[in-house]
Amino acid sequence: MGFLRIPLLFNRQISFWKLLGCGKNGAFDIYPDWRQWGILTIRNKFSITNKMINVGGKINHKSLYGNFIKVWWNFFRCETYTILLEPIEGHGLWDGKERFGSLPRETSYDGKIAILTRATIRINRLKHFWKHVDAVSAQMRNANGFVFSVGIGEMPWIKQSTFSVWESKEKMKQFAYKIKEHTDVIRKTKKENWYSEEMFVRFKLIGSFGSLYDVDLLKQRVDINSVKD
Repeated sequence: MGFLRIPLLFNRQISFWKLLGCGKNGAFDIYPDWRQWGILTIRNKFSITNKMINVGGKINHKSLYGNFIKVWWNFFRCETYTILLEPIEGHGLWDGKERFGSLPRETSYDGKIAILTRATIRINRLKHFWKHVDAVSAQMRNANGFVFSVGIGEMPWIKQSTFSVWESKEKMKQFAYKIKEHTDVIRKTKKENWYSEEMFVRFKLIGSFGSLYDVDLLKQRVDINSVKD
């Protein structure tokens, strides 16, 4: 994964990028999934064109990430899954900046929605954070309206993120603000000052291409935690 820093660094179409490791249980996890990792990119300007879509409806990775990454994935026969997103709501910082621009905290949009939450956890609060992870993850996977999630992070144990997809914003809020385990964590993060930096962004789903575990997760719900190697 580390080799891909170079082509991303010199890609002028990308204004911000992160190479991200993945957890094993679809959310935050102290155990990494060595076979899976992700790339998050923010493009300077973005519109879906015919050039980006190959025959058969597959994404053209060269147009998104450049030729080196496309060849790298093909060489290792990687299974790839790409989701195109438009940021619509959010707040917070990533490496000291509003990476998705100045966004409203709320809009009237209530279609299928993706959520990215990320935080840098204070060293003296790591034990408190990880103590609550399993209970919240289990509740999320069973929540009404939950589609799928994946735990990602740019630094093991300290800089962590969860990317999740929900059938609607209202169903996501029912989990976030009405499930006791999750509301308790929200309250404690603020009261005990767990994070030195955090960000929360909601996205409209524009499209998805490829597969993860042989399915398009936006079209077929799969419990990632139940998938065996």
